[in-house]
Amino acid sequence: MTRVNEKVGGVATAVRSRWPSLCALLALGGLYAALPSSLLLGGPRWLLLAIISVLTVPLIVTHYKGAHITNQVIGFVLNGVVTAAMIISLALLIRALPLHLEKPQDLLLSAAALWLSNILVFASWYWRLDAGGPHTRAQRRDHVKGAFLFPQMTLPPEKKHAAGLNEWTPNFVDYLFLAFNTSTAFSPTDVPVLSRWAKVLMMLQSIISLLVIALLAARAVNIL
Repeated sequence: MTRVNEKVGGVATAVRSRWPSLCALLALGGLYAALPSSLLLGGPRWLLLAIISVLTVPLIVTHYKGAHITNQVIGFVLNGVVTAAMIISLALLIRALPLHLEKPQDLLLSAAALWLSNILVFASWYWRLDAGGPHTRAQRRDHVKGAFLFPQMTLPPEKKHAAGLNEWTPNFVDYLFLAFNTSTAFSPTDVPVLSRWAKVLMMLQSIISLLVIALLAARAVNIL
């Protein structure tokens, strides 16, 4: 979906596509459903995917109707649900490791699914929280008040103009790239962090990634 124009408060603004963020949430539901039953809190394995699918309907409707505060609240609820599901499954995976509740191959696949979930969960949080959220960012001509210093923000005006980045603002893919780097390099790499809340979230993401990679996956390999 390309950018479309809408009137907000009498001002014409550019609205960027939100489909990547919705796809990320649905992917989280699919990754949760792929986990072994011992790593699920309870209920059918498709329960999380069903909750996400149901809540995306009012999320889309409120966005197109301009109910941006309600949209943001629903987004927070969705992010909270998938975050809780990931943390619970991670705790169950840690519990299952010494008890040998799952086969080593299943542990490896579960660790990989949770590692990917960690990236998608925190990318969703960064996208939802940075600079007031996606709607607030869309109201600005450029991105200057965010929690992250993207490389495009540091370009001189003449280079921004030459590159067609005068009105550049980050979209979900930019935050996904940031979250991926945090989970692989345990650092923000080319995107410095400016705000304290973002630093806290990135520390949490790095801890989860390190826990999955260095402890769970490594242990599963050793017992193959």
